[in-house]
Amino acid sequence: MPTVLAELVSLLVPPSCVGCRSPLARGTVDLCGSCRRRLGWLRDACPRCGLPRPCGRRCPAARAAFDSAWAPLVHAGPARRLVVALKHDGRLVVARTMAAHVVAGAPLGLLAPPAVLVPVPVDPWRGRVRGFDHARRLADAIGARTGLPVVPGLRRGRSSAAQAGRGRGARLRAGQEARIVSDGTAGPRVVLVDDVHTTGATLDACARALRATGTRRVDAVTYTRALR
Repeated sequence: MPTVLAELVSLLVPPSCVGCRSPLARGTVDLCGSCRRRLGWLRDACPRCGLPRPCGRRCPAARAAFDSAWAPLVHAGPARRLVVALKHDGRLVVARTMAAHVVAGAPLGLLAPPAVLVPVPVDPWRGRVRGFDHARRLADAIGARTGLPVVPGLRRGRSSAAQAGRGRGARLRAGQEARIVSDGTAGPRVVLVDDVHTTGATLDACARALRATGTRRVDAVTYTRALR
């Protein structure tokens, strides 16, 4: 029922720009022209951690279990508001716009067969409260554009604290403590999908779970990358 209500709200609320709340012109979706021009595209990022180059004296993902991490946009401005609209406001249709940005800018071969899309598992309690899984919505939208199958092969073994508003150290600890389990159905090449890449700890936990059940390559794709 919460999912159905969220879908109805997404369709029935008069269209307005997610970024600035101004009315949208006919044929415009989610973001007005001004907000689209303010999107912070990541043009030259480290292929390992997704941060702008140089990513530091030592890459933050040097010891991560995933092979690469990429996001098209900086987690700021209109891109951040799209994430909030999907994840917290239940504006589910924005997943299509986010997927379009991901697919349009993805590095060559990243979103190509034989890869499968595996959404980062949502905390079970928060998923029940929201009535939908935001990472699965984004993965489904990317799959619809690329033809790649979506395999929900990961689950969280226990509830973890919310990440929003927490410091880097707390985020790292939360990601490291999250008990993420693979059911072994994902296959040899996986593209992890989530909305935001912050510390990378949760992506790392997901990659380790996948490798434990036979996955040989794990790439991470998120809509935005937090710069700090």
